[in-house]
Amino acid sequence: MTHTRIIPIEFCHCDPAGIVFYPRYAEMVNHMVETFFLDVVGHGFGPMMAAGQGMPTVALEMAFRKPSRLGDRVEWTLAVEHLGRTSARFLVRAEDRVEARATVVWMARDFTPSPWPDDIRTILEAHHA
Repeated sequence: MTHTRIIPIEFCHCDPAGIVFYPRYAEMVNHMVETFFLDVVGHGFGPMMAAGQGMPTVALEMAFRKPSRLGDRVEWTLAVEHLGRTSARFLVRAEDRVEARATVVWMARDFTPSPWPDDIRTILEAHHA
């Protein structure tokens, strides 16, 4: 199963040439992870942080294949590519434009990697590609 969302390309995403400035894609990848956790997993980043938990990105790999321009409406998809004891790697794609792999680690209150809580692990397993 994949999580899908349309992200419109806005002025704030673009460089003077009118195409997406590549670091903005990293923000969009994070947006996909964040909305997946809010909409699908049921654990928003705000409540996680308030509870002293977190899920930092520890690795990010991106391939830029085709530019996106101001006004484009780009369909993004996210799938769980790998699920470990304390980490997960998400495969995030923006049509034929960008492919990214983002690895996150579940952190406990003491900022150490910890096993995924059972309720979160169950949902991640259901979305494992």
